[in-house]
Amino acid sequence: MVFSASHSVFIICRDAAGIAGNIFAFGLFLSPIHTYRRIIRNRSTEEFSGLPYIYALLNCLICTWYGSPLVSSDNLLIMTVNSAGAVFQLVYIALFIMYAEKSKKVRMLGFLLADFGLVAIIVFGSLQMTDLVMRRLIVGLLSCVSLISMFASPMFIINLVIRTKSVEFMPFYLSLSTFLMSTSFFLYGIFNYDLFIYVPNGIGTILGIVQLALYFYYKDSSKEDSREPLIAPYP
Repeated sequence: MVFSASHSVFIICRDAAGIAGNIFAFGLFLSPIHTYRRIIRNRSTEEFSGLPYIYALLNCLICTWYGSPLVSSDNLLIMTVNSAGAVFQLVYIALFIMYAEKSKKVRMLGFLLADFGLVAIIVFGSLQMTDLVMRRLIVGLLSCVSLISMFASPMFIINLVIRTKSVEFMPFYLSLSTFLMSTSFFLYGIFNYDLFIYVPNGIGTILGIVQLALYFYYKDSSKEDSREPLIAPYP
């Protein structure tokens, strides 16, 4: 009876953390809107890079597959948040291609096809594994590596902030959303006993804390007339 009550509490805590993570993730998904307003207004991608959205799409698709019932039966909230993320990234990529120069259009289309091709290989290959435990292990490792790589990408921005002593390239709400989302899914992974979720999101939580600490440390020394980042941040 005690075990049953304890298990129910864990499930409630897991679902609450997962729902919170889904909500906070939208802060990340919406973060490039300011950049795209500028792109649409100027009808040009200028010096902005589309690669972050390509990589974010790949990460979302791999994690969506990991959260699907065909791979893990208890990670529905992982599938929902990454499915939504994939839709956002596809919209951003479509807009980028629409306003990019011809050479950039071709390159972005090539990267997009590579994304779909790689995910198709992962899906098809994992479905050949009749051992469900092994299937979850392989796809989980791939999603974990993808998430860790994604969370490590802000190291470039962190280095830039320290070098320039300015937070103009690191928006506060983006850093806050990263921290809140990572913390939520870190707790979700803990309550769900899923190391493929709590390990990368634990790293994301630490990086989120570092970004927030740097923001408050350097915010007073930042220039008043801040500029938009050349490489738009991504979830």
